[in-house]
This record gives sequence, C-alpha cells and structure tokens, in this order.
Amino acid sequence: MIPDDDTIRRKVKTELRKRMRGLRQTTPLTACIERSARIVTTLEALPELLGARHVALFFPIEERHEVDLRGLDASLRARGVSVYYPSIHPETRDMTFRAVTRFDELEERGLGFREPSGDAPEATALDVVVVPCLAADPTGFRLGYGAGFYDRTLPRFSPPAFSVAVAYDYQLLAEIPKTELDVAVAAVVTDARTLRVA
Repeated sequence: MIPDDDTIRRKVKTELRKRMRGLRQTTPLTACIERSARIVTTLEALPELLGARHVALFFPIEERHEVDLRGLDASLRARGVSVYYPSIHPETRDMTFRAVTRFDELEERGLGFREPSGDAPEATALDVVVVPCLAADPTGFRLGYGAGFYDRTLPRFSPPAFSVAVAYDYQLLAEIPKTELDVAVAAVVTDARTLRVA
C-alpha cells in the first residue's frame, strides 16, 4: 500500500525533529546566549511588541538549548506589560497562558519545562504570542516537538494577537512539511533576520 501525502509529511517531520534537535544540541551554550540576546533585541524593537500590553512568552528548556527570552520578560515588565507563560492542564492536556509576576512562580510540573501555577490568572486576550520551535520556514510554519500544543492553542488568540516564532538562524529551513492541523505564525525572528508572512 502506497502511503498518502499526509503520512509521508508526518514521517519527514519526525526525521526533521531528530536532526534539528541534534543540531541545536551541538550549539555551545555561550553561542545560544549570544544568539538569544540578538533575538531579544530584535523583538524589543518590533512595533507589535512596543505597543503590547499583554504578551505570552515561554521559559527556555536550557538543556535543550532553547532560545532564552528572560531578557525580554524583564524589559516588558519594566514597561508595565503583563507577561504570560504556557500552562498545560494535567488531565485534558489543553494549553493556555497564565500570568506570573516573578520567575520563581514558574515550576516544573512533570512536562520538562517550567509552568505557572494552575490557579494563576488565565489570559483572555493577548497582543503578542512568542512561540518556540525546532525549525521554521519563510511562510510561518514551524516544527515543534510534536505534541501540537501551540497548533491547538494559537487559533484561540491569534488573530488578533501577533504570533511570532523565534529560532536561531540555522533553524530557518526553506520549507517545513505541512499537515492538516498545523498553524502558521505571522512572523519568524532569528538572530540574523525578521521574516513577516504575507
């Protein structure tokens, strides 16, 4: 039996995840810190961030060498912006964003990354959602870890929220295989460029 296109795309994405995770893992932490700082500087200058009052970020999984947005968190709070982080319901596995006032309110709750408390205030509307990825392409499609949390959650907020994926420049690929449930972001910011999706 010949596999259909969707099955082929899923297999390609699985292989791409392995390759991109391995590639990012080989990047020295010092380089990740430097690249993350350039990404934060670019984000801070985006008009959408400059005018935002409610912004969703993510806390970096440092052992996976994710982009570190803690500097952006600090600058947003200095401007009086409310900052939110992903929160996964332990039973339904639904993701939402919850507000925190300090980093030490975020705790590891069994999924490998730090989350807000389940009783922290939940976002009802956001101006900007910053999205992690293993890879992204110029059309705004991204490669995540495969659980689909952001693909299921983004449509609840964006639009009208401005969604932007962040990645190191070598994580930008010509094309990410697209499957039916994939959701594109409005822009991709790397340490070397900003790509807005038409």
